Amino acid sequence: MTTPFIAKSPADLPTREQLLAISGLDFMRAMLEGRIPHPTIAGLMGYHLTSVEAGRVALEGSAGFEHTNPFGGVHGGWYGTLLDTVLGCTVMTGVPKGRWYTTLEYKVNINRALPIGTEVEAVATLDHAGRSTAVAHGEIRGKADGRLYATGSTTCIILGAD
Repeated sequence: MTTPFIAKSPADLPTREQLLAISGLDFMRAMLEGRIPHPTIAGLMGYHLTSVEAGRVALEGSAGFEHTNPFGGVHGGWYGTLLDTVLGCTVMTGVPKGRWYTTLEYKVNINRALPIGTEVEAVATLDHAGRSTAVAHGEIRGKADGRLYATGSTTCIILGAD
């Protein structure tokens, strides 16, 4: 796999007009192909986009020592960030041209401690994308053993001119 294109400055980002000129699915495909940069948080948190389909997105990554809590365990915010990202990207695949979304709420359930450096895959599926809201669910599993580390769900609002 090639290294993802991660934005280093605002100059790397497409304009609002450029983003609204394509559908959410085309936006996510452009990111996967490196024509639009991954968000800077992806570099900070150690994950990257690996798959985009209508209604389904996958990310891969691993938590490092820099993502631990004071006790040395992977911080719950790492799980939350990974799930919020994959859930939001999945919602984006259902957003029509000229619209965008934002998260209204998301929920994370951590099932077990994630050892530092464990390669995981986060996959989310779109349950509903309507005119004004979207709902998705997802999970984080170990790549090597398929163990379930966390699950999550989101409700997003779809915004834009009608």
